[in-house]
Amino acid sequence: MAGNEHPVSISAGDRLQAVGPRLYRLLRERIVRGELVPGTRLSEVDVAAAYQVSRQPVREAFIKLSEEALVEIRPQRGTYVSQINVSAVMAARFVREAVEADIVRLHASQKDGELVSQLRELIALQTKTVEDDDPHAFIRLDEDFHRAMASAAGHGPSWDILQPLKTQMDRVRHLSAKRFPLRKLLAQHVTVVEAIANGNVAGADRAMRAHLRQLLDDLPAVIAAVPTYFDQSEAIEDVHKGQDA
Repeated sequence: MAGNEHPVSISAGDRLQAVGPRLYRLLRERIVRGELVPGTRLSEVDVAAAYQVSRQPVREAFIKLSEEALVEIRPQRGTYVSQINVSAVMAARFVREAVEADIVRLHASQKDGELVSQLRELIALQTKTVEDDDPHAFIRLDEDFHRAMASAAGHGPSWDILQPLKTQMDRVRHLSAKRFPLRKLLAQHVTVVEAIANGNVAGADRAMRAHLRQLLDDLPAVIAAVPTYFDQSEAIEDVHKGQDA
């Protein structure tokens, strides 16, 4: 099993939980973060040894990952990390924009001061990750930033529904964060928050849409940099359609 970081065994505390779901979450995170790159062969024996578990929970984890299109189980050949599906990326981005534009408009119309304070605290933490050049930490805080807005609007369940839809998009976000300046995304967050603070509904809407459309600008360069990571059957066509929308 290849990767940029060595896996750690599942601790005794973790073993109080079902091993299969815990192992699934660990492997899922490594795939989404790009530590296990598309095309990597995952061996039941190697994964079980690396995490010090039996092969049964590994098999269960592989099945769940295949249901999310994160791995491909090839009979008699093995299990491989799947390529990133560009159509799924574009669909998730479209849905996120529709949902989050409505959410940010609601907050701006209410000039939600408590939320503004919370978001500014998250921006301060994000600034530190930019200074430390830690893209994975930045993406984690980016997730907290968007989740906070959804939860404050009473749409926490809606954000939870989005999670499995945006799995492929999240893989691209991690790749993009390694290749493009994070300060641009940070500045976009600042613009969103200031629009909310000023009660600028139209400005908040524009800022959120521009932020979520950044992926459309970045995606062609990411695909060009690591073309083997992507299912490119309709990749370029899908990206151009999204840019024209």
